[in-house]
Amino acid sequence: MKQFRRHSVAVNAGSMADIAFLLLIFFLVTTTISADKGILRQLPRVCDTPECIADIEKRNLMRISMNDKQEIMIEENVVKLGDIKPLVEAFVDNNGLDRCDYCEGTKLSLSSDHPQKAVISLSHGALTKYDLFVAVQDEITKAYYDLRTRYTKQKLNKTPEQLTKAELETVKKAYPFMVSEIMVIPTE
Repeated sequence: MKQFRRHSVAVNAGSMADIAFLLLIFFLVTTTISADKGILRQLPRVCDTPECIADIEKRNLMRISMNDKQEIMIEENVVKLGDIKPLVEAFVDNNGLDRCDYCEGTKLSLSSDHPQKAVISLSHGALTKYDLFVAVQDEITKAYYDLRTRYTKQKLNKTPEQLTKAELETVKKAYPFMVSEIMVIPTE
């Protein structure tokens, strides 16, 4: 009986490295890298003028805070996220001194004197979730955007997209976005 010797089948692996390298290059070239998302904000400029370091009258300051339990409070009252926008609009547009010819506020004695004096103080605890912080900022921004849009339509008879740079600056001066952000560090 004849015995057959089995030879192991050898695969030529010399071109495998070339193929792997070409695939790597292909995936690197065709893959898109998404940009990180963030908040579009400019840091405030350093300001040492009397206007910047002056005390703010209590009625012109709205305190919005978020605690470690993920609760939102305006002054000392717990509110829902959806309540922030209308409350900020009412506070900023209050017209407490009755000297604002474009305001539609109710002239409450506990809300701001004028939109140019209204300041929003936004504070958060160390364990406040980032998405809640951003959502609250978004609601404040929406309130200012709506107030500015209304001003643009009433005073300039335009939409925000139609404004020139000079007109945009006028709108920003009518409703300046003044938000102070503070992280509250617990003391033990």
